[in-house]
Amino acid sequence: MTKIAIVLGSTRPGRNGEAVARWVHDAAAKRRDARFEMVDIADYDLPLLDEPVPPSMGQYSNDHTRRWAAKIAEFDGYVFVTPEYNHGPSGALKNALDYVYAEWNNKAAGFVGYGSAGGTRAVEQLRLVMAELQVATVRSQVALSLFTDFENFSTFRPSSHHEQPLTTMLDQLVSWSQAMKSVREQENLDQYRS
Repeated sequence: MTKIAIVLGSTRPGRNGEAVARWVHDAAAKRRDARFEMVDIADYDLPLLDEPVPPSMGQYSNDHTRRWAAKIAEFDGYVFVTPEYNHGPSGALKNALDYVYAEWNNKAAGFVGYGSAGGTRAVEQLRLVMAELQVATVRSQVALSLFTDFENFSTFRPSSHHEQPLTTMLDQLVSWSQAMKSVREQENLDQYRS
């Protein structure tokens, strides 16, 4: 069965992302077309990128990197739950993305952003990063406003109108994740034949 990670992209104390990721997971868990798992980058204690060899070489020297790589490799697709800090994603999320390479390749991603402008600028930057990591991104996304979806900017109370974009994004993501699995299988077959 298709397996999708809901990646919590903030490590900040008191972060809003934890409630957002739980909301995504609760909606996704009702589906029968994929299995969903929350992956909190805070649980991996990744220091600022400390690998001496570029990730594209696949020669990971640190235990924390190997642990992170093994977790990322388990999935066919990803929902990135991202805050927007200064018009971009969190440094912690960008750092986590940069740690590994092949484990991301030929998979699919969707986005749930949150911030003063719905996290849209953070998501746009992440789309560029995903292209370099060879991750196909779905068009639909969820944009949550700190002004209307969070009471006092901290208690998550999403408007009901976000349910349809979330469902659409998950529909696209599951479909694309399944399609990208065949791309990975073909690539593995081609490598075997060479």
